[in-house]
Amino acid sequence: MTEAPMTIRRPPAPNPAERAKTIATRNGPASLVPTVERADCDTGRVVPVLHHVHHSGSVSILLPDAHALVRAAGQAQRGELAVMVELTDEAPVELREPVRGLLWITGWLRPLSEVSARARAVSIAETRPDPRLLDVGHGMTLLRLTPASIVLADAEGTHSLRPHMFSAAPPDPFHDYEAEWLRHLESDHPDVVEQLARHLPEELRGGRIRPLGLDRFGLRLRVETDAGDHDVRLAFSRSVACPRQLSAELQRLLGCPFLRQQGMGG
Repeated sequence: MTEAPMTIRRPPAPNPAERAKTIATRNGPASLVPTVERADCDTGRVVPVLHHVHHSGSVSILLPDAHALVRAAGQAQRGELAVMVELTDEAPVELREPVRGLLWITGWLRPLSEVSARARAVSIAETRPDPRLLDVGHGMTLLRLTPASIVLADAEGTHSLRPHMFSAAPPDPFHDYEAEWLRHLESDHPDVVEQLARHLPEELRGGRIRPLGLDRFGLRLRVETDAGDHDVRLAFSRSVACPRQLSAELQRLLGCPFLRQQGMGG
């Protein structure tokens, strides 16, 4: 009798659309790449002056009026240029390999009219104030990328998403809390990080353990060894939604009732 192949059960994690929305909401480094070679747009990779990913998956891009990409978008057929925006999700602590994930949004780029550009700049400023938005119409052009496809690549895998899937997904509840919390864990509580090593595979316990990520399903650690880097997810017993629940789950992982007193619970 042939034995059935063993299935390795991975710890639960946010779904791909939620992870993609979280990366977009963090507003990390971005660059643009035209997807079709054009003689009038030999720009290669372009770092925008400012970028903002909207809830729908559309992307606002700010570039100087004289930029070749602005000119190419304005002269393109239908007034739209096929481009890809690459967003990089970087760890908030200093790691030798800081990139945690990449998000690629491919679609059509077009310059906005003066009225639409100003309205969109005001809309962005309501959630993410930035003095550079004041330059719209004064040497800077605001362009809109309408998404056609979205691809996520991170430690959980590579996934292709439709724009409506991205639009419907919420960001992780800890997306605006994670960076500060991980830096606090790294700088003020290295003993806590070391205690978490008991959950690691035996072969990784001699490496340097670093806090890598936090989401509602668990804590991710990076183990840096001479042989390379390894990412490990420590799953919570349930999905958490607030600092109080997070504190309780960390106490469970550590077997430590004093965690809140030490300031780790928020």
